[in-house]
Amino acid sequence: MTLPAWLAAIKFNDDGLIPAIAQDHKSGRILMMAWMNAEALQLTAQTQTAVYFSRSRAKLWHKGESSGHTQTVHDIRLDCDADVIVLSVTQAGGIACHTGRESCFYQRLDLSGQTPEWQTVDKVLKDPADIYHSNAVTNTTETNDSTTNDAVNTGIDQTQADKTSILQQLDRVLVERKLADADSSYVASLYAKGLNKILEKVGEESTESIIAAKDFANCDENKNKAQYDDARHELIYEVADVWFHTLVGLAWFDIESDAVLNELGRRFGLSGIDEKAAR
Repeated sequence: MTLPAWLAAIKFNDDGLIPAIAQDHKSGRILMMAWMNAEALQLTAQTQTAVYFSRSRAKLWHKGESSGHTQTVHDIRLDCDADVIVLSVTQAGGIACHTGRESCFYQRLDLSGQTPEWQTVDKVLKDPADIYHSNAVTNTTETNDSTTNDAVNTGIDQTQADKTSILQQLDRVLVERKLADADSSYVASLYAKGLNKILEKVGEESTESIIAAKDFANCDENKNKAQYDDARHELIYEVADVWFHTLVGLAWFDIESDAVLNELGRRFGLSGIDEKAAR
């Protein structure tokens, strides 16, 4: 297929993609970075709404398709090397990040101490649980393949928690996803990519939970209650991501969460030192 001259001028990478940076039309703040292929960019130009390409799901995604936080595009610019796109956008709802923040770039490197540390400097404007309403584990929740973590929206009916534990419900859903088409959900796409990708995600989310924990440790509830609450929520959110991806890894080996719970139960009443020595 022959591309129009304006698209042919772009230097897409070997995967046929180009990074696209979304910038607030009025403030100039960078909101997010995602990927576009030729079709996504052409649709963006035609509709004047942002359309990106998801590498994890290998398909187009319209920004705001599940959150409602669409992006109206006012201007599209190409850099001097023709390998980066900048979009000037109006962000619906004022939230571009799946964490409920204005921007995906909410961590700033603090150089004031002896060791540089990442600090969360933007507050959560809306709880992600109130943004995404999925009926299945990670249905088609927006993930923009940026440096931020993936939104894990379980969609499990909390009213059933008294009958069956959340972990047991997750076990069942994860088994179903192993047999599902790779394009049907985020989890199915992970299984399609194999164990190494799943383990990579566990490591990635673990690192982000460590960063969140250090940020929370630096917060003083008495000095800044809002910052303290945001940091606390962020730590819980990141640990949930670690747990979730660990469960995906267990399900790869057909190990249910009860096996881990039973092991933890076995350790009750045992001296930690004795238990370790007996291994």
